Amino acid sequence: MIFDELPVAWRLSSKDVQEGWRALWWTVGRDGELAVMLVQRRALSRDKYPRGWIGWRTETPFDGELVIASGQEERRIPVEGIDMRPRHLALLPGSRFLLAAGRTHQDAEGAWWKNAVVYSPEGRPEGAFCLGDDIPALVTDRSGGIWTAYGDEGIYGNHLESAAGLAGWNTRGIATWAPEGRLPDWPLQGCTAATEGEAVWLVWYSPKGTFLTRITPSTGEVASYRSPVKNPDGFAVLGTRMVLTSRDHYKRRTTVTRAELVGDVCVAISQERVPGRVVMHCGQGRDGTLFLRAGRTWVRVDA
Repeated sequence: MIFDELPVAWRLSSKDVQEGWRALWWTVGRDGELAVMLVQRRALSRDKYPRGWIGWRTETPFDGELVIASGQEERRIPVEGIDMRPRHLALLPGSRFLLAAGRTHQDAEGAWWKNAVVYSPEGRPEGAFCLGDDIPALVTDRSGGIWTAYGDEGIYGNHLESAAGLAGWNTRGIATWAPEGRLPDWPLQGCTAATEGEAVWLVWYSPKGTFLTRITPSTGEVASYRSPVKNPDGFAVLGTRMVLTSRDHYKRRTTVTRAELVGDVCVAISQERVPGRVVMHCGQGRDGTLFLRAGRTWVRVDA
């Protein structure tokens, strides 16, 4: 498999780059549309590490431009006065969208800082709330539910939902789902997330290994499978077929593993190394297609 030969979902144009735009947070919607938030270079600074787009740091408040690309169509929405440093972007029903920071904190009175904002289709804030602390993975389902997997600082912190490791939310910031003892172990760290039809998949690891957990929002049904890949950073599933990515640290490549669900066991069936400028947080799966980012280009890998 060669990265340059994979189907391109979208690419930041040379014109945008010349005009000072940089592509930061991104997501995939329920119909496979790619959404990318652009920010002007003058509003950004960075250290040497981490490398890639995740190393950019915004100077708040700042303005952005949300690009939503579907096939050959592209729509752009100006977003003004963003007063947080987001880590996640997610699309919601009704052309709304969500920006969420990865961290939160308590004020002197014990209230949690609101680290998530819902925006209208025109790019105006509609509501803000707290989604918990230390969020490495976030995805929205077809009905607009928000699903989060937490990192160790959130799990061992004071926030109730973060401490459970995984959580589901509505767009008013009310927790709608919790594991309640239905996982094979207590999570230590979230890895990535994906959706398949109505189902939501959250990937996480614990001392017992890495697990792929499927949640059916309408019923609360939960099923977990041991992952054939340790700590994947990208995942997509369609029926019994799966594709997982794992970035090769300090090397310009990622490993793509194809797997099959056989009964209660997920079995790896092939593995390839794909060269490209892939860094952390570069994969997201929707309905069997893994969107993989390398530099300014997004490609599709089907399960």
